Amino acid sequence: MSNSVFLNFATQGALVMIMVGLAVAFIRLAKGPSLADRVVALDMMTVTIISFCGVYAVLVEDSSFLDVAIVLALVGFLATVALARYAEKRLEHDPEQRDAVSKGESSDA
Repeated sequence: MSNSVFLNFATQGALVMIMVGLAVAFIRLAKGPSLADRVVALDMMTVTIISFCGVYAVLVEDSSFLDVAIVLALVGFLATVALARYAEKRLEHDPEQRDAVSKGESSDA
């Protein structure tokens, strides 16, 4: 088995595993049950898409996909920070939910 055949096989296998991870994260995003679960699932989807861009760049030998991955990483980080701030403000204004979070319960449906 030559190096190029092995690299092709490994990258295609990695792309399949990344797609499975993306599907699992999407299911968690859709089902929830809480806002925190959805934020973590969205962050996981961002990371898997970034890894997809990196592996695909290796597969097609085109570095322009790495630029897309870098931009997506920056946007994903900003989105995670914005959603975390939103969740924090939401807890400040809703005392019932703050009490449920401190007890480890979830009131989001």
